Amino acid sequence: MAQLCGGGVTPAINFGRLCLKQWWKSGSICQNIYIRNVSSLVVGEPDGPSVKTSIPGPKSKQLLDELSAIQQTGSVQLFVDYDRSIGNYIADVDGNVLLDVYTQISSLPLGYNHPDLLKLLDNPFNVKAIVNRPALGVFPGSDWPKKVKNILLDVAPKGLSHVTTMMCGSCSNENAFKNIFIWYRKTQRGENIDFTEDERSSCMINQSPGSPPLSILSFKGAFHGRTLGALSTTHSKYIHKIDVPAFDWPIASFPEYKYPLEEHKSENEAEDRRCLAEVEDRITEYNKHGKNVAGVIVEPIQAEGGDNAASPEFFQQLQRICKKYGCAFFVDEVQTGGGPTGKMWCHEHFNLDSPPDIVSFSKKMQLGGYYMKEEFSPSQPYRVFNTWMGDPGKLLLLQGVLSVIKRDSLLSVVQKSGEKLLNGLYDLQKEFPALLFAARGRGTFLAISCTSTKLRDDLVNRLKQKGIQSGGCGEYSIRIRPALIFQTQHAEIFLDQFRQVLRETK
Repeated sequence: MAQLCGGGVTPAINFGRLCLKQWWKSGSICQNIYIRNVSSLVVGEPDGPSVKTSIPGPKSKQLLDELSAIQQTGSVQLFVDYDRSIGNYIADVDGNVLLDVYTQISSLPLGYNHPDLLKLLDNPFNVKAIVNRPALGVFPGSDWPKKVKNILLDVAPKGLSHVTTMMCGSCSNENAFKNIFIWYRKTQRGENIDFTEDERSSCMINQSPGSPPLSILSFKGAFHGRTLGALSTTHSKYIHKIDVPAFDWPIASFPEYKYPLEEHKSENEAEDRRCLAEVEDRITEYNKHGKNVAGVIVEPIQAEGGDNAASPEFFQQLQRICKKYGCAFFVDEVQTGGGPTGKMWCHEHFNLDSPPDIVSFSKKMQLGGYYMKEEFSPSQPYRVFNTWMGDPGKLLLLQGVLSVIKRDSLLSVVQKSGEKLLNGLYDLQKEFPALLFAARGRGTFLAISCTSTKLRDDLVNRLKQKGIQSGGCGEYSIRIRPALIFQTQHAEIFLDQFRQVLRETK
């Protein structure tokens, strides 16, 4: 466990486990390394973080200057040495090694350079799948049907038999909207009714009836992507949306709970009822004005918007409202899918009456796409289409990921590590009530709120200087998004360093 100090040797902090302290200096910065008697799921993973320079360091700053000359780099935090990064640890170009609880915005299921994934490229057939990247909608390889069935459909949400592959989360949601609109219009026309000439000609000039004024309902605080259509359902940060034209689509309130949950049961139940009533109001309002709501999109946990959670009862009732009004129930699992909540799909926690109509994925699933019920698959070709329609190379990676998840029982690891993390966050918010509140989440998909945005940003920055790569979400929350190989000893490192940062906060 790395610890920066002002120089010299200070007494070791007793963290209740075997540790070995090694000291060295780089300028005025010195470092602790704590070596634990524990085993990692990735051979060769460091025993803890180590920080040798300020972050970003001099090499990162130099590279930032070079890149800034040719593109916008305001979002770049540091430059990574991906050769030296391994497991739960990310190494930068200045020789710093950080425990990564952010994992490339929650997109690395097995951390860095997992040996099982590296071995995939030892197979020449797999290399050719990467080199000869096909236009899957037109020229798929002979093994594509088998791979889609054995890899993607093997982990499909229960009740969803069809899948469309895409490149990323945004384009997955964007194209799933098209499936919803196509399905909705098909139900209005009837199964055997073809397009009229008026529809064919009017759609070419963006007019009704060929381009109907249908809509998708989304929620305040939601994030569903930054592409043009998906952006009309994203409401987390103004910087994503400002100056960009948007559809006039309905927006409803997402529950804002009071914490601790067990102490505010009646208030939070009332909040569910308020938000659900608003959903119905928006649907009836838009339907009345001819902008029929074809679908409702919702995240199981609003990630970018601040890790906002809702109860299983909220989602159960939301699905019932969708059925009542003939809307598709679309669950966006781009961030929550693939295991971080302790189940393969977060909506499995909700005990829904029936499967969602559509579930999108990306991030930890390595490629984008969406599962759907058979009736949402278009009858005609080219209605949902692009050149690549996904990537066979990424599906190979997913195959390796799923194999490791099963072999190493990683969903159980997530549940155990998540319990350790969440209990630790509960302890910290009790210890520092003037700084923290509302620890929450499922599995290792966790967050805790700070009392101000300024404090949150300061804590995230100082955690980095202690060897912890974390991230923020919403206005004042710190989010935790470790890999599925994140174990209880990693949770201890994070919690120890977080406590130290909090103690040093003035």
